[in-house]
Amino acid sequence: MKRGFDLLFAFACGLLLLVPAIFISVFVRCSSRGPIIYWSDRVGLQNRIFKMPKFRTMRIEAPEVATHLLANPHKWLTPIGEFLRRTSLDELPQIWSILRGDMSIVGPRPALFNQYDLIALRTKNGVQQLKPGLTGWAQINGRDRLTIQEKVKLDIEYLERRSFKFDLQILWITLKKVAYKDGISH
Repeated sequence: MKRGFDLLFAFACGLLLLVPAIFISVFVRCSSRGPIIYWSDRVGLQNRIFKMPKFRTMRIEAPEVATHLLANPHKWLTPIGEFLRRTSLDELPQIWSILRGDMSIVGPRPALFNQYDLIALRTKNGVQQLKPGLTGWAQINGRDRLTIQEKVKLDIEYLERRSFKFDLQILWITLKKVAYKDGISH
């Protein structure tokens, strides 16, 4: 049921957001040099590495680390990057990852390939058995403000409580948070 919902929701969102995605692509291309899409190595189901797409918000010479680890992340943002992050529009290409089956609509956010502490703690607690999501329980309960331990604690809670009803609840809260730009880092 979860995979069917993922496909239906991703396909509907893809159709609905096709025109805005085209405009975003043009703005990304015109505002800075480099590719429109940034393909990030992420950790997926059973710790398998997959390529996750996002609209590029950082300059091409930016270090490949989690944004919160950069001393001055604003210095690396493209002219349109802050807007895309603030509105979460940079995440739209991840619909492709959901359609491919690398991600789900709801699940723990996929770790960067080099977030070894997060990967190890998730593996120790069985979270690697979940497909990563576009949004998740930790995402709506603090996002980048959470420590690694707090994220994994929420991931474990999601693992234990997961159900279609809980996924719908998380999705609804996500939509509200995105609309109000609550907890979105830039």
